[in-house]
Amino acid sequence: MGILERRQRQKVEVKTSILQAAWQLVLEEGWQALSIRKIADAIEYSVPVIYSHFENKDAILQEFTREGFRLLAEEVIRQRDSQPEASQQLEAIAKGYWNFAFDHKEYYQLMFGLGIPPCEQVNQVAEMKHFSDVLISVIQEAISTSKQPQVDAFLKFHTYWSILHGLVSIQMIDRNTSANPWSQLVLQDAIGGFIKALNG
Repeated sequence: MGILERRQRQKVEVKTSILQAAWQLVLEEGWQALSIRKIADAIEYSVPVIYSHFENKDAILQEFTREGFRLLAEEVIRQRDSQPEASQQLEAIAKGYWNFAFDHKEYYQLMFGLGIPPCEQVNQVAEMKHFSDVLISVIQEAISTSKQPQVDAFLKFHTYWSILHGLVSIQMIDRNTSANPWSQLVLQDAIGGFIKALNG
């Protein structure tokens, strides 16, 4: 192995260890406690080494946001592919979205800490765009087979995502309580009403 390849491999290893240390800190202390200094201490490197791999803490958070959207898109696709019809896919996706949010709370809280990302941000981050494109395509398919094919799919996408995110956020407010048994019923009712309205 040449010097260049060795350096490249070392750079990848250090970057990976930075992300692993950051993730461990998040699991132990939460996103708010994450700092460059704590990451440097955890991997026993100096702060400048961290900055040579990531411009700032936001760049590290962006890396985790991308990974979160990649995982969420995988789950949404898996749920979509488990059902033959668009209406059933929307129900399955809602359940998968819900389960993702609570199975991966740390990712979800970072991804949506300030609410649903604006369109400009979604379009700039490939993983976010892929996730939203999957949802939009299922909604477009449901609209095309409905009694109202003129309905605005983009509007319905925002309505659907707002329902999901709103219900998850309400449930996440109190992290110390167990899941409210009504929450799943509310989710089913809300998505059922959305699909009924979509189908006309």
